[in-house]
This record gives sequence, C-alpha cells and structure tokens, in this order.
Amino acid sequence: MNLSQYLENTNIKSLINSIINFFSEYNTIYAFYIINTLIVLTIIFLEFQNASSSWAWILLLLLIPYLGLALYLIFGRPIYREKIFPYAVIEKIEYQQKLINRKEPFNILKEEPILYNNKKLIELNYTSDQAFLTKRNNIKIITSGKEKFELLFEDIKNAKKYIHIQYYILKKDNIGKELFALLEKKLSEGIKVNILYDDIGSRTLNKYTLKNLNKAGAKTKSFFRATFSLINLRLNYRNHRKIVVIDGKIGYTGGFNVGDEYLGHDKYFGNWRDTHLRIEGDAVASLNFSFINDWNSQILKNNSNDLLNLTEEYIQKYKKVDNHVPMQIVTCGPDKKLEQIKYGYLDMINRAKKYIYIQTPYFVPDDSVMDALKIAIMSGVDVRIMIPIKGDHILVRWANYSYAGILAKMGAKVYEYNNGFLHAKSIIIDDEVTSIGTANFDNRSFKLNFEVNCFIYDDKTTKQFREIFEKDVKNSKILTIEQYKKRGILIRIKEAIAQLITPIL
Repeated sequence: MNLSQYLENTNIKSLINSIINFFSEYNTIYAFYIINTLIVLTIIFLEFQNASSSWAWILLLLLIPYLGLALYLIFGRPIYREKIFPYAVIEKIEYQQKLINRKEPFNILKEEPILYNNKKLIELNYTSDQAFLTKRNNIKIITSGKEKFELLFEDIKNAKKYIHIQYYILKKDNIGKELFALLEKKLSEGIKVNILYDDIGSRTLNKYTLKNLNKAGAKTKSFFRATFSLINLRLNYRNHRKIVVIDGKIGYTGGFNVGDEYLGHDKYFGNWRDTHLRIEGDAVASLNFSFINDWNSQILKNNSNDLLNLTEEYIQKYKKVDNHVPMQIVTCGPDKKLEQIKYGYLDMINRAKKYIYIQTPYFVPDDSVMDALKIAIMSGVDVRIMIPIKGDHILVRWANYSYAGILAKMGAKVYEYNNGFLHAKSIIIDDEVTSIGTANFDNRSFKLNFEVNCFIYDDKTTKQFREIFEKDVKNSKILTIEQYKKRGILIRIKEAIAQLITPIL
C-alpha cells in the first residue's frame, strides 16, 4: 500500500486521521525520508552558502541517507544566524580607538610605499573585519616550541595585572603541567588568570584536571561546551585561535598549541616546525578584543560576574613602542557569511608581482583560491608551496597532494617538508606583505573554524619570513611533474575521493 492508495476515497474530514493512521503503520521509513527530504530542501533554499558544499551534502543525503543525515546533524548545521558574540561592531571599533588613541582606522601616506602599495588590502581588512591598521609594533618570529614556551613562561612570570590564555589544544601533559604550575603561582600573587580552550581540541581537560587552577582562583571556560561530556555534536565550528595577552602589553599568536608534541616529543611527528609571533605595541589591543569577545560568548546568563567588560583595566595597559611595523589583526569565523582571512589571501595573491610563498599543513583551497594561484603562475609570478610530507589526517594528506600536484603541473614549485611535521601557516609576497596566524589554506579555516591572522606590511619582516622559507626548503624534497604523473592508480583514486569531499572536510 502506498500513500496515494491509502488516501484514496477519503474526504476532508477524515484526512488528518488518514495521515495519522498511515504514519502509525509506515512511520519509521516514511518519516525518515520526509525528514531527509526536508533537510535537503533546507540546504538548497535556506542554508545555501556555495554550490560545491551544498551539492556535496545533497548527494551525501540522497545516496546514503542514514549516514548522511547523521553526518549533517553533526557537521553540516550552519551557525551564522546565531547571535554568538555579545559585542557589536561599533564596540570593537571604539575599543581599538581608545587603546591606540586615534579615530581613523588607517592613515596612509605616499611616503610609506609598502602601505601605499597595499592600501586596498588594508581597506579590505577593515571593511570586512573592522581591523585597525596599527603602526607602532615590535614582533619576534618564533619557529621552535622550545623558544616559544621559554619566552611565554618568562612573560607570564613578569605579569603584573592579568593573563588571558586561549588555545585550541591545551593539554595537561609535561609542558601543560609546567604552565599550570606557573599560573597557580601567579594566582597566589593576586594576578587574574582567564583561560579559554576549545571543547573538542582540548577534550582531555575537565573539572578534575583544572581543579587546582580553579581552586587557586583561575576562571576557565570551554568553547562550545558539550551538553553531555562525552558527546559534542558541534564537531565543526571549533575555535582554532591561539592567543595569549599579558597585561595588555604583550601578545602571542600563531600555530603552536600547548602540548608535548609541539616540543618535538611525539614519536610519529618528531620535529615540530611551526611559526608563532610575540607582539608588543598597539596590535595587542586587537588580540585582546578577540579574546574578550570569545570569552564573553561562552558566559551563561547566571554567570554574568565572569564577563570581561571593556573597561579601563583593558584600555590603559598597552605598551608604547617606537618601532615601526604596521599590521592588522584579522579574525574570521562561521558566525558570518564573509570569509575575511580568505579574502585577504586572495587579495595578496592577486596583487603579487614577483613571488608568492605559502606554508601550510592543509592545502585544500577552494576554486577561487586555486584560480587565483593559476592566474599568478601563468602571469609569471614565482609561486612556491610547502606542505608536510607526513600528514595528521589521511584524507587531507591526499587532498594536499592532489591540489599541489595540479599547480606543480602548471609551473609552481611544490616542496614536501621532510624534517618532521610542518604546521606553520603563512603566505608572503614580494618582500612586502606577510600573513601569519592560525588559518590554513582550506575550507575549514576559511568557513568552519574561528581563526585569527596577522597581516604585516613590512619589508624587513617579510624578508625574514622569506629566509625562513628558503631555509625550510633545505629540509624538503621537491614534487616534480614527472613524479606526480607517475603516481599509481590507487593514489589517483584516493585523490579523487578526497577532492569530492573537500567542500565538507
């Protein structure tokens, strides 16, 4: 019996009873398919963001409906309609204005050639993310975990007012225990400590591992905490930012999380090659705002005392420096339809005249980024891409190989880093502009995770990053066209599968 037969000869008065009786007999299968169909229609008409990701989900829901439905409920629900963050755009602008004592978001003179050449990129970053251009900054480039934690621990020891800490991965292993012990000591001195960690990335943290810190007076929050401790349905939309702000004077951001593997102590990965920045100056204000906004987004109404208000405490403590390193702090996340960091990457690629150097563990660009890189290659720009030879995700590894191989065939130089694991995330162009931070070259960083990047407009700094890239080349092997063409059928199949699902990776 089907639905049309069941409703045959029924009148309007008995219609509702007929439907109820029908579904009581066939409720499991038909109800499931109706739900599945409604989700497909929702993706098409309500949650549409781009054709590739929509088609990927639609095909998955239609071809393998049971598994597809489960995966969509876990991974596919967009959140840009949710009001996650408490501060409005105007409050972000006012916060930055007060901290750097000026009104204009960027002031560029013809006598500043690098800023003048990249004025449109600076304006783009401000329009998309209200990212103020700050000029008075000192930065230190960090490429080893040992150096990063030595500097960070020394700065924490010297903290006078407060310490803000945010990581995607925060472990209480050997290095984590050192950090926690140091923070407990600072708490005993009356220093305020606020720690924000991602609920999935830092899943080993809980009220027991944080017991001593909380008892000492630290305030700790997990981002998008699971309702049930062992089940978190928000496997997407993770907070991938790494930010530390000390007294508003010193900021840290980049690729390093907190864990022994970032010191090279993991047997599989071995040496961990990453990039981080230690920042002093006006730009710390923007890092601090990002932390405060993320923190307040996770405060429940009945815990309003934990809110970090934009008060004088966070406005008067920044450190004045005389050094001239212009930069913008740009954030992006799935709470908005805009893809701010990707737009910045695209603008950099499009304006490059001499070279584009990219380092990333995940090179899974969408069509817009691939097209921009292809145009750059065909225009004579020296495009070089460095990815790790060993990956931490199987599908991403083959997707990396596929996209990098396509560009290698067009003339790009592709390097596979072979001295441990490459986790650095940066793009540099023409000895002028560098973008470095937490965002990879993939759909997850562009659309699904909360990220933060520094856009730096300085020839000396960009030359330093170029020299670091060239040093890493010595620990890499080049992916030749001949080598790529000789890959076996099994590798080609893996690449094809990886490419098909990259819109929802």
